[in-house]
Amino acid sequence: MESFFGFTLPGLEKAIGATGKEKYRARQLYRWIYNQGVFDFDGMSNIPKGLRAIFKDMFSTDLLPIKEALTSKDGSKKFAFSAEDGHIIESIVMPEKDRNTLCISTQIGCRMGCRFCVTGRMGFKRNLTVHEIVGQVVAVKEDLKKGSGERITNIVLMGMGEPMDNLDNVMAALDIIRNPLGLDFSYRRITVSSVGLVEGLKTLEPKSAVIAISLNAADDGKRTSIMPINRLYSIGKIMQFVKGFKLPNRARITFEYVLLRGFNDSLDDAKRLAELLTGVKCKINLIPYNESPYIEFKTPEPASVERFQSYLLDRHFTTIIRDSRGRDICGGCGQLGMRYL
Repeated sequence: MESFFGFTLPGLEKAIGATGKEKYRARQLYRWIYNQGVFDFDGMSNIPKGLRAIFKDMFSTDLLPIKEALTSKDGSKKFAFSAEDGHIIESIVMPEKDRNTLCISTQIGCRMGCRFCVTGRMGFKRNLTVHEIVGQVVAVKEDLKKGSGERITNIVLMGMGEPMDNLDNVMAALDIIRNPLGLDFSYRRITVSSVGLVEGLKTLEPKSAVIAISLNAADDGKRTSIMPINRLYSIGKIMQFVKGFKLPNRARITFEYVLLRGFNDSLDDAKRLAELLTGVKCKINLIPYNESPYIEFKTPEPASVERFQSYLLDRHFTTIIRDSRGRDICGGCGQLGMRYL
């Protein structure tokens, strides 16, 4: 039996068609499960009983089991899901004003080896399947429905792992997340974060998702020292991709810049970043580093962060200091997986 949450709509139509049943039944199932939150086939009243029994044998609609759920003092809630092989998948939902942003994972561990990221210290265990990626969204959606009654408004693929290193499964998951009969999220409310795996990024359609690139330095020497992947995908290659990518109207590439005290948080660093991004349609997210006992880097001084932002703002860059959420439950940027090292 396969998980229902691993099927794109065309894939589900194919699976149902192979049994000799009408393909439109796939659309019915999508509506019942994703739109209406009905996971029991017996409750799907417009599907004949005999066919419901067949679907029950074909597809599992079990949600990812929650091993642990921790709530932060800032209202964020981190979920640890148990995978079938015993590994742990972490996600965190972060409420802020009129938004509830869900940060989901695409791998268990990560092979990119960024020096400032705790998840990278886990090493790479495996890719998440389509149903494990989509399943995080469905499980959190149901948890919110039963608890606060709030809904997820935004999804960011910024959790454990590098999305472009699990390209096929991520693309299929995005198809389900965007499908109006599926989870029905606008691409404008989905962000895919990458260290800059250009070959994978090139496969994204302009309306697949918002693209965020983890830059963290404006020169190759400094970036390579904290992000080994820069040897393969240098800043020059990333900028070549960005300048050639056809963005939808009013859309911008996001650059993420983790500020590390004494390493990349000086005014000289801000100047180099401004020179690099001059003429690029973008916005910049500054992320003060979240300290961990496993890594030597420190959080920058607030005054350094403000100076860095002010320099960029004065040069007309849209620059946001991203408030790190869930740090007290190891849910901040770069902290996922810390409890399981």
